[in-house]
Amino acid sequence: MDLSVDVIGLLILAAIIFFKLKNKRSRKEATANRQLAEEGVASAQSRLGMMYVKGRGVSQDYQEAIKWYRLAAEQGDIQAQYTLGSMYSKGQGVSQDNEEGVKWYRLAAEQGDAKAQYTLGLKYSSGEGVPKDDKEAVNWFRLAVDHGNVSALDNLGVAYADGRGVSQDYVEALKWFILGAARYLQSASRNQHVVAEKMTPSQIETARKLATEWKPKKQN
Repeated sequence: MDLSVDVIGLLILAAIIFFKLKNKRSRKEATANRQLAEEGVASAQSRLGMMYVKGRGVSQDYQEAIKWYRLAAEQGDIQAQYTLGSMYSKGQGVSQDNEEGVKWYRLAAEQGDAKAQYTLGLKYSSGEGVPKDDKEAVNWFRLAVDHGNVSALDNLGVAYADGRGVSQDYVEALKWFILGAARYLQSASRNQHVVAEKMTPSQIETARKLATEWKPKKQN
């Protein structure tokens, strides 16, 4: 029993020392980033914003995070633009404003950020922060896929299966579902079985061939 208590005590002590050292490193990192951020370095401004969001090396402060993210985003930092869009959409550190959120998502998306392109597709699909536009949603989902976003594969499949923003095409829908399922996207895996039940064996074979031949048009 005594030995067990001693071992537990040592483990607790080791954990305390580990977290103290980790916090010390985080504070040092925050100080270094602040110095560069105040000199106008966009990447440092973005990192400092992230540290305020997570409370790493500084006290968590969403408003302070918004300040630094905005400075970085205005200089074209993609991660800052995307995160600023997310914070406006969620109302973190600012009043919730979906239109302002879309503004920043769009800036990141236009620079080729796949996550922002996918999110912008979702916004057009739902009409959140922009007028609902299924055709525009498909355009952004397609760009997101070409830049490596896996989730948008299922969205494209659904669009073709239901004829949302495109002409209904089960072959094209199954192609996207097959590609999504191959990348372990569960929703695409489920949807491929649903749409395949509505297709002929010849159509299914064509879809499989198209999926095998598909390559993204653009990459970061």
